[in-house]
Amino acid sequence: MLVSSFASADQYCDQRKDQIDEMHQHKWQILSSEAQLTSKEADAVLPVFMEYEKSIWNLHQKNREFFQSAMKNAKSVKPNYSELNDRYVDFEFKEAKLFKDYHLKLRRLLQPETLFKYYKAEREFKRKLLRDFQDRKPGDRPRPQ
Repeated sequence: MLVSSFASADQYCDQRKDQIDEMHQHKWQILSSEAQLTSKEADAVLPVFMEYEKSIWNLHQKNREFFQSAMKNAKSVKPNYSELNDRYVDFEFKEAKLFKDYHLKLRRLLQPETLFKYYKAEREFKRKLLRDFQDRKPGDRPRPQ
């Protein structure tokens, strides 16, 4: 039974990774299309995009796990709010640094106008995700874990 539990957990992780990869691919299709990237530009930008997306995803995942762990026993033990605050600010700085590095790489690959369209497409993608999430019925929304 223990072995099947590990197999199920591995299968769940594989499915989740596939869903995340699909989401990144979907986002890439939208950004490259909306920004009207040429095939040469798309070939150059795709690895930079994927590296950035995976870095951001990993950062968010680690941060989420930390906060969940820190708040797990909050009803019985007072959390270390100083550490939580520092971690929050550190997260924001890391996210900003990743974006700055991403921007510096992109601006070497794309013309300013194309990069502007690319960023605009990214903002629109995020807005649409939020709208879609807000439009879901409360029972359809994923619960925070």
